[in-house]
Amino acid sequence: MTTKSPAEQEFMATAEQALPTYRPEGAPRPKRPTELAWKTASYLFKQKFIHRRKRFPLVTMLEPLEACNLACEGCGRIREYAPVITKTLTLEECLNAVEESGAPIVSIAGGEPTMYKELPALIEELVSRKIFVYCCTNGILLERVMKQIPPSKYLSWVIHLDGMEEQHDIAVVRTGVWKTAMTAAKKALEAGYRVCSNTTLFQGSNVEDLHELFTLVTGMGFEGVMVSSGYDFVDGPTQDMFLSREESIRVFNRVLNDAAIKRIRFYNNPLYLSFLRGERDYQCTAWSNPTYTVQGWREPCYPLADRHTDNVNGLFTDELWTHYGVGVNDKCANCMMHCGFESATIYNAISSPVGVASLVKSLVTKRSGVGAP
Repeated sequence: MTTKSPAEQEFMATAEQALPTYRPEGAPRPKRPTELAWKTASYLFKQKFIHRRKRFPLVTMLEPLEACNLACEGCGRIREYAPVITKTLTLEECLNAVEESGAPIVSIAGGEPTMYKELPALIEELVSRKIFVYCCTNGILLERVMKQIPPSKYLSWVIHLDGMEEQHDIAVVRTGVWKTAMTAAKKALEAGYRVCSNTTLFQGSNVEDLHELFTLVTGMGFEGVMVSSGYDFVDGPTQDMFLSREESIRVFNRVLNDAAIKRIRFYNNPLYLSFLRGERDYQCTAWSNPTYTVQGWREPCYPLADRHTDNVNGLFTDELWTHYGVGVNDKCANCMMHCGFESATIYNAISSPVGVASLVKSLVTKRSGVGAP
């Protein structure tokens, strides 16, 4: 067993006070394992203060396929990857990418990952390695896939929901998807799976409808609600649906009002929610979420692929990031996505060992709303 350094021991002792988990009044207790906070914090500490890395991954974004059984208005992926839409990664390619990145968390996206035939084997292998897996899905095939994948504290289904039934089905351009997804979510919770939701905000997002949805899933026992502002993909079919940065801040000030924060269990960390409300400012750290697809690693980041590369280390260089970021590249001007800015709040907070411990304590003891550690 590796002996912890005195500084690491001091950090872990400080963070140990953070074990209790916040539960909104009347809502079922979330199943977010404390091991997730410990493992992530330990990883961050080692990368920053032991290995002295300036840039390093936190989440591996893995897209084993780009095909999907929906064609949502705000999604540019199936159009961006149209020339290779029938291609899929092998199980070995997926696992090699996860190993090359080395991050403690893997987000399986796409496309629609439940269409990937090797998904059960992929999740089984990642779970056996004690890697935390967030599998993003529209929920259409979730009931069928769950029969092949047992519940685990290392696995969470992330169900994309853009509102209550009417609003959601309009967004995904298909009637009945909301009912299917919510039925699958209920069965997943009853079966003992960890479940989260993910909602992207665009022009016309109905704040009252979203509050109703978020309150509903919190009461059902969802581990948390993830929110983010949509990125203006060039390949998005309806360009006028995307929000400018100023518009995003106005919308999120309504979505993340004080009353909502008190009754809704948001999964995003409190500093990111504060950023979305325009109360804090950060520079993008999208290198923290390297994305592997059927064409290789997206360069520079998850929402923006000017190129693809075979070497993940190329995503962490100073030279690359002199060309990207808010105020540097026009393509980044309106981006407030979690993959670039939620990680920025974390990397900014861990400028010192005390900062790491304080952030962990905030995440697991405070109400998951706007606030600073």
